[in-house]
Amino acid sequence: MSDRFHDECGIVGIFGHPEAANLAYLSLFALQHRGQESAGIVSSKGDILISHRGLGLVADVFNEDIIRKLEGTAAIGHNRYSTSGQTLLKNTQPFVVEYGGGLAVAHNGNLVNAKELHDQLEEQGAIFQSTVDTEVIIHLMAASKGERTVDRVVAALRAVRGAYSLVFLTPHELIAARDPNGFRPLVLGRVKDAIVVASETCALDLIDATYEREIDPGEVVRISAAGIESFHPFLTAPRTSCIFEYVYFARPDSRVYDRNVYEVRKQLGRQLANEEPAEADIVIPVPDSGVPAALGYAEQAGLPFEMGLIRNHYVGRTFIEPRAAIRHFGVKVKLNAQADVLAGKRVVVVDDSIVRGTTSRKIVQMVRNAGASEVHMRISSPPTIGSCFYGVDTPTAGELIASSNAVEQIRDYITADSLGYLSVKGLYSFLQPGDRDGFCAACFTGRYPVPVTDQGRTHQLVLFEARER
Repeated sequence: MSDRFHDECGIVGIFGHPEAANLAYLSLFALQHRGQESAGIVSSKGDILISHRGLGLVADVFNEDIIRKLEGTAAIGHNRYSTSGQTLLKNTQPFVVEYGGGLAVAHNGNLVNAKELHDQLEEQGAIFQSTVDTEVIIHLMAASKGERTVDRVVAALRAVRGAYSLVFLTPHELIAARDPNGFRPLVLGRVKDAIVVASETCALDLIDATYEREIDPGEVVRISAAGIESFHPFLTAPRTSCIFEYVYFARPDSRVYDRNVYEVRKQLGRQLANEEPAEADIVIPVPDSGVPAALGYAEQAGLPFEMGLIRNHYVGRTFIEPRAAIRHFGVKVKLNAQADVLAGKRVVVVDDSIVRGTTSRKIVQMVRNAGASEVHMRISSPPTIGSCFYGVDTPTAGELIASSNAVEQIRDYITADSLGYLSVKGLYSFLQPGDRDGFCAACFTGRYPVPVTDQGRTHQLVLFEARER
């Protein structure tokens, strides 16, 4: 549903496999939740890079003939999420440039000083081909005096600030890098003798790859025929991995930041039940992301878990609505309330977050219209009060209902009988005693670990949008 925060990208890299592009394609399927606007794959065959990119879902962009043409034993891939900016093929990744024998790059994240660097590079004569901040990295590499590609990558990344998980491909090597704060996830695995890097472990599972480890914050990994080299070339920074990966972004079957996402979400639900109990008959989730937390809530509260809302998984992104308007059409086409489950019941509805409140309001009314006697909304994260500037597509702070409304005012707006959020302290209840938290929760606390140069722009993919108008 549109009333959500959205991670903007998923990335994958394969090195040393005869069907590298095919494995990258399958991995992008597993990472489809991280981006649905466009997809691309670049493969390496001998001394050349072969590229195919397109707008749409992975299944729309690729077919068997296209994959067959992406020859070679190494490949990188990218899924991009839609933002309020323009949908342009030129912004689709991986980017490929004729530089140093050929270079491709795919990026998940957001560079908070990209506009500043963009203007400096443009004054020095750089000509930009896209409106994506990732291109800044390419120009910084071109300006570097480093002898090896990995040296130029390090030189470029020393100049940028913010969030990045990156994969680079040349005709003879694959390089992966993660920012020193570790904002966005990146993992490393193997398929026999081949090396795989990906945003989440669910991509490894689909291609029968074995998970080995996270790529560390601040680590640069070079993969070539000679093997794997690991570098830690940046100053150590406090780890501030995005906590929203656990709340919503990541697939529940993934292992992110070395923890199982499903188990973390269940624990958040248990903690929510402890903090915000309700006199109720049943617990239902807002599917699909609310399911693990609702299970944890029901388990801790000793209440039956039911699927009172059924999601239609076969819905496109646009709908032709009848001229005779249907109330709450946008939500109803995706969710349907089961009157046989809900009628006469006091219902706890568990969701992962409230952004603007419009969707929550419609869901509460849908459950009530199905016959529920009471509707108690429970949210497995704290109130969302701030935008994200580290690679997440978010509304401005002014559009976030919790930024200017108290919980009781939000409850009144969404028409629930009660509303309860998880506390900021409870958000870390999955940590074991003695664990350091190491997470960014700026969207809940307003405390941003990396200063943002231009807070007027919240989307990496529309960073330079004004230049095209």
